[in-house]
Amino acid sequence: MGAENILAIDVGSQSVRALLVDPQGNLLAKARVPIPAPELPPSGFIEQDPDVFWNALSSACQQLWHLPGVEKSSIAAVALTAQRSTLVNVDKQGKPLRPAILWSDQRRTKGLKPVGGLWGLAFGLAGVSDTIKYLQSEAECNWIRTHQPDVWRDTHKYLFLSGYLTYLLVGKFVDSVGCQVGYVPFDYKKQTWAASSDWKWIAVPMSPDVLPELVQPSQYLGEITREASEKTGIPLGLPLIAAAADKACEVIGSGCLDSHIGCLSYGTTATINTTHKKYVEIIPMIPPYPSAVPGSYNLELQIYRGYWMVSWFKEEFGLQEQQLAKMQGVDPEELFDELAFAAPPGSHGLVLQPYWTPGLRLPGPEARGAIIGFGDTHTRAHLYRSILEGVAYALRDGAERTSKRSHVKITELRVAGGGSQSDASMQLTADIFGLPTARPHVYEASGLGAAINATVGMGIHPDFETAVQSMTHMGTVFEPIPKHQEIYNELYNKIYQKMYTQLHPLYEAIHDINEKYQ
Repeated sequence: MGAENILAIDVGSQSVRALLVDPQGNLLAKARVPIPAPELPPSGFIEQDPDVFWNALSSACQQLWHLPGVEKSSIAAVALTAQRSTLVNVDKQGKPLRPAILWSDQRRTKGLKPVGGLWGLAFGLAGVSDTIKYLQSEAECNWIRTHQPDVWRDTHKYLFLSGYLTYLLVGKFVDSVGCQVGYVPFDYKKQTWAASSDWKWIAVPMSPDVLPELVQPSQYLGEITREASEKTGIPLGLPLIAAAADKACEVIGSGCLDSHIGCLSYGTTATINTTHKKYVEIIPMIPPYPSAVPGSYNLELQIYRGYWMVSWFKEEFGLQEQQLAKMQGVDPEELFDELAFAAPPGSHGLVLQPYWTPGLRLPGPEARGAIIGFGDTHTRAHLYRSILEGVAYALRDGAERTSKRSHVKITELRVAGGGSQSDASMQLTADIFGLPTARPHVYEASGLGAAINATVGMGIHPDFETAVQSMTHMGTVFEPIPKHQEIYNELYNKIYQKMYTQLHPLYEAIHDINEKYQ
């Protein structure tokens, strides 16, 4: 038998994982290297030396080779998936000109000239001028061009992290279509760089020459160079096959190839994704992202910092569980699950709206977080459970918007990300959605999705349908509990769905006050 295993490399926000995956989707070996948290300067900008990711990738691969049963000769190809929207400016030698701007960075550029001419008139008539203005202010390239003109002048290529790491692996400025998620002149409908007449070149001005060549997921990116082989231990000349961004890979790695299956990601940013062959904008002017399947789209709605709130709670209010877990020698997550189960479904009327950080997609940049319904019966357990419930409420709202716009009803769910390991989160998700909710059979869904791309690209599986069917399997399935579902339906329809409308004027007032005194 020839080489059929895949080396899948998953570059996340907190760690890099090197995974050896077989054609049946079995995780044969795994090496993980943590990524140090970036320093947070007073400005609040979130940046990282790009070589931190490259060194962690190399270390993870080198660790993998020393694990039992790992044979380099069994590897047919490499696939890379990485965090979205992290950007790197490089010179002609591929050397970074400044730290990478991470996806979580919140800098904005004020005072930019708005898009004018016929495009400006059209945006005004369509009522989306504020949306375009927001996109301009969020674009990292506009900040660099405004505040670091020397860096922008010397930029030879403007790359997402996936493109930068691909360059280091194969020596070419090339990237996957499936990784293009961010503020660049990309045509999300045609899944290529935008035409010269497109408004995006006005909103985020740059030369087409600074952008990399694009290939579709499952296509050939290049071969591992001698320099990359010496650094990582990956065999010289092994093909690198295009995958997609981590969320897109997570979707197919969770088995969500059909449009009626919703993929929830309970990570730092909580999302709901569905895969569609038709281009659909759930929110006007906000496009669906490229899928890990060529020519398909991920209809996504996200709750920025969704499961970050869980980490926030554990840090601010969970010292007791953390200390007890250390004493008992158990995983702290076990005790936090017990804490969630200590409060009843619905948290005795404590309802949380999880818009802790404003965003563009859901519901809007002026939104704030809120918790209502406090009474003297509420405890830490109620607060913790209300956070889990609030994220699920928001994602249910996203699912309903998706179904309405796409005309495809979501009938089952898969849940990936750190929150998927919590039985409490899984059960309340099933109850709030009223749908069977399953974990993927492996936790490393993003890496598995990347491996699926490589098996199709190498012809190990003939197509994505066969690959997904062969390589993804459901883990534990949580069925909705009718009594709990009834409670959640009332809270969702009578309370949660009305919170944003009722609180919106207060959110706008808070925004205005903050702008006035900042």
